[in-house]
Amino acid sequence: MGKLPGSSPYNRPIGTQAGGLSVSGEHHPEWVIDPEVPSVARMYDYYLGGKDNFAADREAADQVVSAMPNVLEFTRANRRLLARAVTMMAGRGVRQFLDIGSGLPTRENVHEVAQRAAPGSRVIYVDNDPIVLVHARALLADNPLTTVVQADLREPESIVDHPEVRGRIDFGEPVGLLLLAILHFVPDEDRPADIVAKLRKPLAPGSFVVISHGHRGEVTQGVEDQVRSAYGRTGAGDIVPRGIDEVRTFFEGTEMVGPGLVQVADWRMDAEPFRPDMSRPGFLAGVGEVV
Repeated sequence: MGKLPGSSPYNRPIGTQAGGLSVSGEHHPEWVIDPEVPSVARMYDYYLGGKDNFAADREAADQVVSAMPNVLEFTRANRRLLARAVTMMAGRGVRQFLDIGSGLPTRENVHEVAQRAAPGSRVIYVDNDPIVLVHARALLADNPLTTVVQADLREPESIVDHPEVRGRIDFGEPVGLLLLAILHFVPDEDRPADIVAKLRKPLAPGSFVVISHGHRGEVTQGVEDQVRSAYGRTGAGDIVPRGIDEVRTFFEGTEMVGPGLVQVADWRMDAEPFRPDMSRPGFLAGVGEVV
């Protein structure tokens, strides 16, 4: 598998314990990273050409790649979406960003893009994967404008009411909320649209919601089963691809900007709205402005 140009200082072999590292004032001596269980974050790192992964992650990721080779294309396009969307939001005056399910640090992280476009921007990363929290904490040690908190997407109140979030985010001002490649790990019974609505509720007008989400395209049932089997071995559990109409419900309460809901590689702020080619499996992506 190829690597993206350049490399992160955190693309290095990883240990198996977090050593009780403190994240946002919390102490977690119980954090133990199991190298035998695939991790979604580490699989994603492998897709991007990183080194923060174990054999179990590579085996599961290779199973996905063998079934759906363009996974490398759309995961990397998802990183480009992040940079485009954050740059756009900064240009619209957003100076606060909340990235939920942020994953392992790589190139062009939210805080790097935001603080380059608008120095002084505040960024909070949210994740519940121990290795993500360890690496993010190390990366952010010298950045007082950026922090990471441990929370679960399925408990949105624990995110918006987290003391660190409330202490750093002024919900009276616009916020950039990012939910990239994360909602497809929320099963229907956990009501993902309600989760997004609860996260959106405190956002001021002029805020933005950025979402990318997996869809199956026209792949065979065998391909879908192979992909879901690989992710089913992770701590996150099954992956739930959804169609364009289902993903569109996550943007209720916002007005779509740019081209609307399209294939992730096609999202550009200056693109005209169009109906995407839904035959290809991949990520659908969209940006909605809170009104």
